[in-house]
Amino acid sequence: MSIPADVVRVVVIAVVLAVGAADAQAQKIKSRDRAAEDFPQIDVNGDDKLSVQEWKRRGNFEKLDSDGDGVLSFDEFSMLYAGHDDKQYTWQPVGPRGVDGAHDASAIAARVDVDALDKETLCAIGRSRKCDAEASIKRGLIETGLGPDFAKDAICPGIDDYWAMDYASKRTRETYHGGIDMPVPWGTPILAAAAGTVVGKFQGEDSPRGKEIVLRHSPEDTGIPLWIYTQYGHLDALPDLAIGQRVRMGEYLGPTGNSGVSGKGGKQISLRRPAVHFAVFYSTDERYAENNDVIIPVDGRWMDPVALYRKALPLDSVSMKALAEMEKLVPIPIMFDDGSLQPADTKLIWPYACKSQ
Repeated sequence: MSIPADVVRVVVIAVVLAVGAADAQAQKIKSRDRAAEDFPQIDVNGDDKLSVQEWKRRGNFEKLDSDGDGVLSFDEFSMLYAGHDDKQYTWQPVGPRGVDGAHDASAIAARVDVDALDKETLCAIGRSRKCDAEASIKRGLIETGLGPDFAKDAICPGIDDYWAMDYASKRTRETYHGGIDMPVPWGTPILAAAAGTVVGKFQGEDSPRGKEIVLRHSPEDTGIPLWIYTQYGHLDALPDLAIGQRVRMGEYLGPTGNSGVSGKGGKQISLRRPAVHFAVFYSTDERYAENNDVIIPVDGRWMDPVALYRKALPLDSVSMKALAEMEKLVPIPIMFDDGSLQPADTKLIWPYACKSQ
């Protein structure tokens, strides 16, 4: 007996809807798994609550602490990943920012051969599998204890994987997190933290950072007497920006995604939450090289990305670690989602826009 075509269509639609609902539920469960995986690692004393001390200044503790009891429950912690499962977004967002089109020939002239790098710098920032962690530690990849302090009237993305976090459990060797990760919904625009020049743009097919863009900032760009490089990883798509092109502070660098391979398995991590991997390097030398899809400043050193927003020397990790506890919360200059700045004359901003509270 044949089945009428309209009945077949109804059945097919019902099956598609059911599969879609199941996929959505699976994505929801996967997101909760991320929270369930991270929570016990942060909860050092195992009391099912996260104290301010355990939080390690990741930012937004008070905003996540919805009941105001001074600790974060699992449900409150899970809000860090709320709404991050929906991959549907429109790119490029409409806004006041756009590519200025200027080309920086001096930045291209400052690119040198990898032979110009000393072995320690090459190992410290390039971090190939031939290198151990010692060089990175000597060049500043150490935990400083700094944390972002956002304005009370702003809602800004905070940090989950913090600077110099021990990544041994996520890798096959001793290694530390060379940046900060900020989980946000898919497609959230990543912003240039300062005016600068595009010096690196990588598909990252074999990189844990995935799709990535790197900017070089002159002392005039930041007001800091250093040559600073900001690195933005895990993009969902690379921007239409050319090497050598100048960008404004607040320029859209691309949509947030979860691109990048596993440090253990070497394959794309489908369960990684969408986030930017934001890293900072610096040097007093304007020259830099590229090696294995990594931009490496000559005599380069690591900088805790939160230290960048102190905006004045010293900014090295040893000095930041030695700061008094009361100085370790760093006021963060921001761009609101309407394009306004706080403070209005800042040359540096958080790499995501903030919402007014």
